[in-house]
Amino acid sequence: MARKLWHGKDALNEVLSTGSGSQAYRVIGVVGNVRHSALEEEAGPEMYLLGAQEGWGSEQLVVRTKGTLASLVPAVRATLRQIDQAMPVDEFTPLGQIIDQAVSPKRLITILLGLFSLLALGLASVGIYGVIAYSVSQRTQELGIRLALGATTRDVLRLVMGEGMKPVLIGLVIGLISSFLLTRVMRSLLFGVTATDPLTFAANTLLLTAVALLACWLPARRATKLDPMEALRYE
Repeated sequence: MARKLWHGKDALNEVLSTGSGSQAYRVIGVVGNVRHSALEEEAGPEMYLLGAQEGWGSEQLVVRTKGTLASLVPAVRATLRQIDQAMPVDEFTPLGQIIDQAVSPKRLITILLGLFSLLALGLASVGIYGVIAYSVSQRTQELGIRLALGATTRDVLRLVMGEGMKPVLIGLVIGLISSFLLTRVMRSLLFGVTATDPLTFAANTLLLTAVALLACWLPARRATKLDPMEALRYE
């Protein structure tokens, strides 16, 4: 609000008029932005007034404690009664409950997306393993010939994993490009992180690569243990 009204100048001691201008307020401090509507929405202009003002809502008090809410309520109520006997002090709500109510719809959607993502990761891992295992079984004679002609187990391992990781790398590139294009859909679900957060993209890429490497390594390792003579007789 201070940036919007005074364009980056110091707002202290400036005077703000509301309504028709009959009510004027002097700025005595500037605090950080507050997101009242929703965490994912940008903060709007807001100001705090000294004392209860008609039409501006009731006063609220925030108290930090290490104890429970039940043990805090009597002390807070007694202290406020000493200040004003007529002050209503009946509603006490833990801050955690307020936050849970604000983020519960988005949290449910995020959890469901996470579960579906894990399911997709599992299916992709099984698919990669199945394809590479089938390819190894189809190339048993070829691998046996390579081993008989002097190829080392490291050469076979590199060959099988290299061919298995090629489509994985192509899929990662296509997935990253698609993710950048679809980030607008996710913006409304995010808070404290951008839809194109580089750390998140890097972590997901490393995770998918590690899973794909494991899915390729298992059948590739089995291929290195082939007996050349048995592989040559394999049909």
